[in-house]
Amino acid sequence: MSHRANIVARVLLPVIAISMLSACIYRPGGIAPSNIPLDGRSYRVVGETSSTDSAIRLFGIIPVSGSNSIREALDAAIRRRSADALIDITVENYTQFWILFTRSVTAVRGTAIQFE
Repeated sequence: MSHRANIVARVLLPVIAISMLSACIYRPGGIAPSNIPLDGRSYRVVGETSSTDSAIRLFGIIPVSGSNSIREALDAAIRRRSADALIDITVENYTQFWILFTRSVTAVRGTAIQFE
């Protein structure tokens, strides 16, 4: 093996091996018309909003940070627009797997509204 091929093998093979040890799983969570009953109340649309909440686990088991809660992501999306509620909500989940840790994320998107 030539010197150049040896260097490429030493650098490229570990990079390929490490990248094969990472992965991502995407799961659609659901769709909801609103986060609270509207009961015929009038409202005005504030605009689109979104937020995420995530949790990191060492070795996929030991919690390190976060809670990965739909409620936390929903509340953050509402606060982001100073709204009262969300309509046309979608929730998605994905998990990233790395060598030493995993990161689970819940993403919430919707239309922020304020009651009149």
